[in-house]
Amino acid sequence: MIHRLFPEPLTSFNSIALDLSATNTELNSSIYGNTSAFCEYINAKLAGKIGFGGYLEHRVIYESHENFATASADFRNIHLGMDFWADAGTQVFAPLAGEVHSFQVNAGSGNYGPTIVLYHPAENIYSLYGHLASSDLAQLEVGTHITAGQQLCHLGKPEENGDWPPHLHFQLIRDMQGFMGDYPGVCSLRDVDYYAQNCPDPEGFK
Repeated sequence: MIHRLFPEPLTSFNSIALDLSATNTELNSSIYGNTSAFCEYINAKLAGKIGFGGYLEHRVIYESHENFATASADFRNIHLGMDFWADAGTQVFAPLAGEVHSFQVNAGSGNYGPTIVLYHPAENIYSLYGHLASSDLAQLEVGTHITAGQQLCHLGKPEENGDWPPHLHFQLIRDMQGFMGDYPGVCSLRDVDYYAQNCPDPEGFK
C-alpha cells in the first residue's frame, strides 16, 4: 500500500494542478528567471493549497539555467518527475518501505540542492526526493531502513534548494545507471523515449 507523501491526503479542496508548460503564456523569462517573481507567481496560483503536476511536461523555465543546456545546442526541458509546490518546511513522508540508497547536496542554480534517493526492494524501484532542506541530510546513513509513512524530509527554501520556489521533485527510477544522490530530472526531447520508460509516471503517489 502506498502511503501519502504529505501530512494530509491531497484532495480537490487542498491541492491544485499547476501548468508550468511551454504553452502557459503567463510565464516568461521575467518571472521564471527571477526567484522572487517566480515565488510570487507560484504562491498566487496556490492560494494556500499544494500544487502538483509536471510529469513529461515540456518547460521553457530551464532555459534560465546554464546547467540545462546540452552539447547539442538545445536544452533539457522535458520534466521527468512530479513536482509538489508548497511552503518551505512542509513535511514529506516515505510512500513505500525501503532503504536509503544515497544522498547528497547537488549544488548550483537550477539544481536539486539537498537530495535523497531511496530503494524499494519489494517493488524493485528507486524514488528520488529533490529540493529539500539541508538539515534533512544531517542524520542520514546509506542503508538505513525506512518504513512506509515515516517522515523523511522537508521542502527547502530557495537559498538551499537550487534557487527554486519551495517544492518537492518526486521521481521514480527503474535503473539508477550508477548515479548516487542524483539522477537527471529533466531530459531533452530526443531522449524522452528512454527516460519515459526508465522513470514511470508517479501519478499514483500523489
